[in-house]
Amino acid sequence: MRPLPPKSMMEEFHVYTRIEPANDVYDWVNSQVLDRDGELYNQDHSHLLDADIKFMWASSSFEKKGRVVLGQCEEVAFRVGGWQKARLEQQMVEWFGRVPQFIITLSADYCSICTDLEFCALVEHELYHIAQKLDEFGSPKFTQDGLPKLGVRSHDVEEFFGVVRRYGATEEVKELISIAKEAPEVGSLSIARSCGTCIMKLA
Repeated sequence: MRPLPPKSMMEEFHVYTRIEPANDVYDWVNSQVLDRDGELYNQDHSHLLDADIKFMWASSSFEKKGRVVLGQCEEVAFRVGGWQKARLEQQMVEWFGRVPQFIITLSADYCSICTDLEFCALVEHELYHIAQKLDEFGSPKFTQDGLPKLGVRSHDVEEFFGVVRRYGATEEVKELISIAKEAPEVGSLSIARSCGTCIMKLA
């Protein structure tokens, strides 16, 4: 059973977007996607097994650059100082007991009505944005504690239809085409156009 947003987020009227922790989402991801015994286990996310990730519900989606944002992954960074930073840190500590390294926020209004397949695709799309960093030789980087060194990454393939139509496919696009010809492992849909992390990186 996938986690669902609290009914109070949907039933109560809010004059602003309400945000609250979604600890049950992390527990579900950990047991179903990250754990080898999980029904949706994905080896691609093995570097996230001990990652410092927290999930949050946002009471509603929002629009940015003409697209509706349903999910967003971000590396927590406070680009302010003094009391502004203290206020943001305090909020994180009150929510989670500490300041996490990554936060994935999901639209509660969407997640309350979408299918299981759409929910899984949204969550995994955001997880894919957290990658293990590589050194100058292309080898995985690790922290002093021996854990994967993580950061937010963009998509495997980023190209315009027009460029491919006029000039042909890059190696990355060719690989995507080859993968697309195979039957999907879980189900078939695309959530990329609704990802806030992706939209933030658009020129």
